[in-house]
Amino acid sequence: MLDPSSSEEESEELVEEESGKEPLAPAAARLSPSRPGEGPGGGGGGTGGSTGGSSGGGLQPGGRGGGAARPASPSPSVASEKEKDELERLQREEEERKRKLQLYVFVMRCIAYPFNAKQPTDMARRQQKISKQQLQTIKDRFQAFLNGETQIVADEAFINAVQSYYEVFLKSDRVARMVQSGGCSANDSREVFKKHIEKRVRSLPEIDGLSKETVLSSWMAKFDAIYRGEEDPRKQQARMTASAASELILSKEQLYEMFQNILGIKKFEHQLLYNACQLDNPDEQAAQIRRELDGRLQMAEQIAKERKFPKFVSKEMENMYIEELKSSVNLLMANLESMPVSKGGSEFKLQKLKRSHNTSIIDMGEENENQLSKSDVVLSFSLEVVIMEVQGLKSLAPNRIVYCTMEVEGGEKLQTDQAEASKPTWGTQGDFTTTHALPAVKVKLFTESTGVLALEDKELGRVVLHPTPNSPKQSEWHKMTVSKNCPDQDLKIKLAVRMDKPQNMKHSGYLWAIGKNVWKRWKKRFFVLVQVSQYTFAMCSYREKKAEPQELLQLDGYTVDYTDPQPGLEGGRAFFNAVKEGDTVIFASDDEQDRILWVQAMYRATGQSHKPVPPTQVQKLNAKGGNVPQLDAPISQFYADRAQKHGMDEFISSNPCNFDHASLFEMVQRLTLDHRLNDSYSCLGWFSPGQVFVLDEYCARNGVRGCHRHLCYLRDLLERAENGAMIDPTLLHYSFAFCASHVHGNRPDGIGTVTIDEKERFEEIKERLRLLLENQITHFRYCFPFGRPEGALKATLSLLERVLMKDIVTPVPQEEVKTVIRKCLEQAALVNYTRLSEYAKIEENVGRLVTPAKKLEDTIRLAELVIEVLQQNEEHHAEAFAWWSDLMVEHAETFLSLFAVDMDAALEVQPPDTWDSFPLFQLLNDSLRSDYNLCNGKFHKHLQDLFAPLVVRYVDLMESSIAQSIHRGFERESWEPVNNGSGTSEDLFWKLDALQTFIRDLHWPEEEFGKHLEQRLKLMASDMIESCVKRTRIAFEVKLQKTSRSTDFRVPQSICTMFNVMVDAKAQSTKLCSMEMGQEHQYHSKIDELIEETVKEMITLLVAKFVTILEGVLAKLSRYDEGTLFSSFLSFTVKAASKYVDVPKPGMDVADAYVTFVRHSQDVLRDKVNEEMYIERLFDQWYTSSMNVVCTWLTDRMDLQLHIYQLKTLIRIVKKTYRDFRLQGVLDSTLNSKTYETIRNRLTVEEATASVSEGGGLQGITMKDSDEEDEEDD
Repeated sequence: MLDPSSSEEESEELVEEESGKEPLAPAAARLSPSRPGEGPGGGGGGTGGSTGGSSGGGLQPGGRGGGAARPASPSPSVASEKEKDELERLQREEEERKRKLQLYVFVMRCIAYPFNAKQPTDMARRQQKISKQQLQTIKDRFQAFLNGETQIVADEAFINAVQSYYEVFLKSDRVARMVQSGGCSANDSREVFKKHIEKRVRSLPEIDGLSKETVLSSWMAKFDAIYRGEEDPRKQQARMTASAASELILSKEQLYEMFQNILGIKKFEHQLLYNACQLDNPDEQAAQIRRELDGRLQMAEQIAKERKFPKFVSKEMENMYIEELKSSVNLLMANLESMPVSKGGSEFKLQKLKRSHNTSIIDMGEENENQLSKSDVVLSFSLEVVIMEVQGLKSLAPNRIVYCTMEVEGGEKLQTDQAEASKPTWGTQGDFTTTHALPAVKVKLFTESTGVLALEDKELGRVVLHPTPNSPKQSEWHKMTVSKNCPDQDLKIKLAVRMDKPQNMKHSGYLWAIGKNVWKRWKKRFFVLVQVSQYTFAMCSYREKKAEPQELLQLDGYTVDYTDPQPGLEGGRAFFNAVKEGDTVIFASDDEQDRILWVQAMYRATGQSHKPVPPTQVQKLNAKGGNVPQLDAPISQFYADRAQKHGMDEFISSNPCNFDHASLFEMVQRLTLDHRLNDSYSCLGWFSPGQVFVLDEYCARNGVRGCHRHLCYLRDLLERAENGAMIDPTLLHYSFAFCASHVHGNRPDGIGTVTIDEKERFEEIKERLRLLLENQITHFRYCFPFGRPEGALKATLSLLERVLMKDIVTPVPQEEVKTVIRKCLEQAALVNYTRLSEYAKIEENVGRLVTPAKKLEDTIRLAELVIEVLQQNEEHHAEAFAWWSDLMVEHAETFLSLFAVDMDAALEVQPPDTWDSFPLFQLLNDSLRSDYNLCNGKFHKHLQDLFAPLVVRYVDLMESSIAQSIHRGFERESWEPVNNGSGTSEDLFWKLDALQTFIRDLHWPEEEFGKHLEQRLKLMASDMIESCVKRTRIAFEVKLQKTSRSTDFRVPQSICTMFNVMVDAKAQSTKLCSMEMGQEHQYHSKIDELIEETVKEMITLLVAKFVTILEGVLAKLSRYDEGTLFSSFLSFTVKAASKYVDVPKPGMDVADAYVTFVRHSQDVLRDKVNEEMYIERLFDQWYTSSMNVVCTWLTDRMDLQLHIYQLKTLIRIVKKTYRDFRLQGVLDSTLNSKTYETIRNRLTVEEATASVSEGGGLQGITMKDSDEEDEEDD
């Protein structure tokens, strides 16, 4: 029993966990019945079982008795129950601790000497996972960057990308849940950011000399800098490298430490068990394996004999089960046989036996068929001979040369350097190789001969040694054999002979032996225990100088044990024997320690289940002597005694074949999985390579059925997944496929036995797995946020399809899979929308009076979130659902239909004729119309049906409003210039453009209704512009009628503004009235024609006004017509008056006034009217009309001579008009028309006549061009 201190320490370390305790009780119950029935080798196990029972049984009555003996208390039964519960708890903990210690022993042996499995090197490397604290640190670092608190330089585009990443990803509750599940790694967060920025960078404009790949890599480098913070990247890299190496391959020490943590084993307990189990001794471990395999074969035979089979699905599987057990053991034997004889790779090559030798172990009756021959046993020894010095050379002169030779019998001879007789020291080493187990080493001392005729040197002495691997290794003095006539009879030589033991030589030494078939005489011989292969050992006796053994005994089937001294056999002190049916070989050694070493070595070699125990008197003898005699026993015995003292002996000596390894493996696998899920890696349920190696080795070595292993693994993984841990569906798929192929009899290695229990458990797990997968698909946004872990959702869908299969080969109908996924996605829509609306806090408004505006605002916010969810589904999850894309479309429509309920409710409460809901339509429509699958889908059409009446009503009201504004505007129009026209026209065109832009920005998805809206708006614009043009035309005419008809007339600003309204109307009509899709000219051409006609009329009216003014000037000149009373009177008056005062030139003021009027009108029109073409047309028409009027006036006076004043005025008017209009850009073809030529000729003739008759009366005014006239004009 363990002392209280150790159990107390252990109990403190146990984790109080419900899920960890409950499954252990039935496992312990399965173990206990098998222990009392253990054989001799399992005595420790039986003792452990009975000890646990007795301790528990002894504790409970004590508790009851103690409760009854105490003074009466108010509730003795309650106190007694509490004590009883406490005792039961302690007892359970003690049983649990013992069970873990026993399990650790089995695990240690798997680690110490693996022969079936190795650590896999092709497993995907797991990334470091992010903890809650690390996530918060990362958030703080990104917040610091966004606040400008870091030294990282970044442009606005990168800052916006980081802001979006921070808001959408880092602050997401789904990411927090992913971190909590242990499935979020640093690589996940980096990949999400990379995917997030790729679209942004691709949409940026191209920059010369800067590729988008460069921008991407630069942004990722900045992201890494933000993510890392102030940490030194070199330290982080070193830490990552070390952790990555430990993730790949672990040393034995690291594996021991890992499973100490997994099973809760203390370090001192590990040390005790390690030493007592001799885990550092490969021979002991190989022998342990051979014993275990032999035990498993015996167990298989016992099962077949007693017919105690598990319940199989078919009766025929019982015989197959025995074959499975035997073939699995045979495979292990073959694996062990293929191992090198000693770990570490020896240079000694053993002759390997054929695999058929395994049958000599499996079939005990056939051992004679494969007997070893002497040639099968090959030993190769390496010897080192070191000659140090010689003493006793007295007869030789000090300067005589001496040297030594050395040789191994049958080998080459080596020689030392020469030395003087006064100082015969060398320190020379010679290396030899021999196949003799008892070689003869000869060392001779020579001196150089001084005689002239001497042919060889003189031998002074020699020594012959017979070393063994057990001989002392240090240098010793040996007396040399000298010839009788040698004066130096007392020669001594100091030398060392080291003989290394080959790897296949397990023990050697001198023993007395006698047997029935070999060694028939009792005599002392040199024996070597040789391992020929993993399963074949032989006791060989050797003679000196012989390579082959003289006799040998193959140890297959023998049992070695201690025995008492045999009467009649003289020689030897400590006896032991090897017994087999029909044969007994008795051995004896000269001391007790040598006997123990021989028995231990032969015990490992025979593979027997019975463990020899030294006689008690020997143990007492060693114990009495205290510490000093204890050294006579081997160190392994010391460790065994120490382990027994601490209560570990029962775990070490227990027979593994007597344990329920299925339940033990279930326990170690569950604890290993818990350990793995709690380490620093985002493992997703995958074991590390070291853990896989140990579990593989355990299963192979202890016969754990593969189906049981994976069923337990699946159950454990399902439990963790159901509790929120992130488990890789690929891992679930792997284990499920193994179990399915096993249960359905379609294993790659052939049909195997299937128990009823395995089938029932498989069906149960299959149903649990189906429910889990359906739940994960239903919650795909939350189980696989942002598409992480990569490929997990796709693997989940693939696994669901596999789980729905009725058997392993018949594929499930696609419609059936589709039905399941459709149901999941319908539920997913409800789950996603419910959580989204909770996030948007729509529900909190229930029960309170909410204004329609607030409700609409909340709905728009919710619509933004809905669109974001749909975009994320498309970005992160669409690829996984690529095979079921139509179901994802249905999911989106269902999701939107749920939103439609809230949207309809919000729109119903909006007041009539309010347009605040249009942004909601634009937001949703812009998103839906860009989605090929959702465009004009069910929700999209509902949205159109909902907003179509609103749009029509809005257009109706806007049309009425614009019409009214035109009417009121023109009534109050001041015709002051505003931008390109008047205030009313500007307002009209802005409203029309704004209305059309608004309707166009709606991007109405239904083509027919969209065309109808466009057509209606173009028609409205055409009608409104037509009304504007007509009202402007009327105002123009009215304005002209009110103006002066004399040369005082100045073109008012309003006239120019009206022209500009026409110009602007023409420009706007192109944009507002032209229809796309081949109907450009329907309304546009009509309104253009109206504008052109109106402009013509306006030009005509204005030119008529100018002509009227010119006619007024000519009417004044008509008073000077020849023959009129006024003309004679005026001439007389002027002449009379000119004698006394300076009378101004008649007619010049009229001409100057008219010229000034023309020039001013031209300047105003040129400056204020915005259309050059209209100005040119106006000036052309004005000039032509003016010339026509003058020409007509002159034609009417064809028979009359012009008055001198008429002539002078007309010349000035005509010349200035011609020149001014030429300066305004009127073409020469227009200027020099026939009318002008007629006027010019008439005035030239009149000028000539006047110059003759008046004699200089024109005062320099002439039709001829002159510089003076130009200066006068200036």
